[in-house]
Amino acid sequence: MFKLATLFAVVAGPVLAAGLEIDVAGEANGTIVIDLFEETAPLHAAQITAIAESGQYDGVVFHRVIDGFMAQTGDVQNGLLGSDLSMAGTGGSEFADIPAEFTDQPFERGIVGMARAQNPNSANSQFFIMFEPGYFLNGQYTVVGEVTAGMEIVDAIKRGAGQNGAVIGQPDVMQAVRVTE
Repeated sequence: MFKLATLFAVVAGPVLAAGLEIDVAGEANGTIVIDLFEETAPLHAAQITAIAESGQYDGVVFHRVIDGFMAQTGDVQNGLLGSDLSMAGTGGSEFADIPAEFTDQPFERGIVGMARAQNPNSANSQFFIMFEPGYFLNGQYTVVGEVTAGMEIVDAIKRGAGQNGAVIGQPDVMQAVRVTE
């Protein structure tokens, strides 16, 4: 695992990326454009950028998708299409977990938040995109960005089943994730 100091070096280094372009394939087909909030969530934006630049998000599935709530992806350890997806949603990346960067930004439709375990300082590589407002998440999860184009692609992502929203069968996948400036 990379040390948190490595992540701080990424933040302190050259200009951070402004966002991501995510090519989605499956029931949803197209590109989602995300603006990352480097000023309010610099550690989270830097980590997502580093993972995307390394190509680790390419081929990762949307493993948890709850209609009327959100679509979650980013498990680079256990969520790669073509692998055993039974553990998708339980892994992270080789980077250290990130301390929470909570703000007053509300969880509206199109907001991108960082997924985490019960510990508020456990976000790593997984993130979610809101289908609808989820104000109960305000101040509980880090807002890391916002969809600026392609929300119709987000809306078309294959939904999961049950209370957990686990996707059954062939989930939609982030075919390629590019960092934009």
